[in-house]
Amino acid sequence: MVQSKSHLKLVASIVSYNSAADMEPCITALRAQNMPLEIKVFDNASEDDSAAIAQRLGTQVEISATNLGFSAGHNRNLVEADFSHALVLNPDCRIAPDFVRRLVEAMDSGPRIGMGGGKLLRMGLSGEPTRSGELPILDSAGMYFTPAQRHFDRGSQQVDRGQYQKRQLVFGITAAAVLYRKEMLEDIRYEDEYFDEDFFAYREDADLCWRAQLRGWRAVYEPSASGLHRRSVLPENRRRTSPDLNLHSLRNRYLMRRKNIDWRVRLRCFPYMWVRDLGILAYVLIRERTSLQAYRQLWRLRKRFALKRLAVQSRRTATPAQIAAWFSFSPSSRDRP
Repeated sequence: MVQSKSHLKLVASIVSYNSAADMEPCITALRAQNMPLEIKVFDNASEDDSAAIAQRLGTQVEISATNLGFSAGHNRNLVEADFSHALVLNPDCRIAPDFVRRLVEAMDSGPRIGMGGGKLLRMGLSGEPTRSGELPILDSAGMYFTPAQRHFDRGSQQVDRGQYQKRQLVFGITAAAVLYRKEMLEDIRYEDEYFDEDFFAYREDADLCWRAQLRGWRAVYEPSASGLHRRSVLPENRRRTSPDLNLHSLRNRYLMRRKNIDWRVRLRCFPYMWVRDLGILAYVLIRERTSLQAYRQLWRLRKRFALKRLAVQSRRTATPAQIAAWFSFSPSSRDRP
């Protein structure tokens, strides 16, 4: 799978929505990469100067008349594009000048590595790392799933004491800052979608990672690729999160499961997944009734997702046991073979 540097063709995809405050520093960091890459911005009907700033900085910008969501925005940037690797990047990220190069090298270090991510530190409003004393706070060192069917970023909100300083295989990478191999994206593509557009936003990256694992692709975490991320959506902030985002989060939890789960993962997740499902339903009925329509949407999407499940499961190459082994209450990873 090692690819000659002369054949690399890199593209960076940004989806913006009222991201004016972040556009210039994000694009400046991309321009500073020590590997050439094309930058594409899809603007989701921003009401601020997000698109204008991106255009002024010389990037390719497509402006949507309506907000199509995170998934559709990146699909519009990437599905018909010519590239070998795609960097999907949130505007609220700042990456080091060697971020892309280090991820390319990590992804070329073994077979079937289809995505790579670096060590992201939490970024404050000032653009500087959030710290506890002298030490920075971690944002993400790869993604893992628990038997309660929750996915988390390894190390999130922990003090960075060097506990994630080893290159490792992980279940997946947050789409805040991730490098994908086009071969993998095409392999898991469904119709004209890399990211599932029925998700609109939230959990679409976890769904993509799960589909990739089912096809035998691997994800690598490379700590020498460093960046900053200002994260606003956290589990403990749910009551302060917009009702629309909470609804998407709830609905997409079940959409992702509908496509990807198998009997072995269900067994691994018993009884934790069902206990959490009941707890979520009770919470919605008592405190978050605006999310009740998520269950109605799930019913309306049932036939479409039956077809998507058939497409995913009929092409899987990983065994149920291989996938189930990733589900752990502690951050899971594997040392490189």
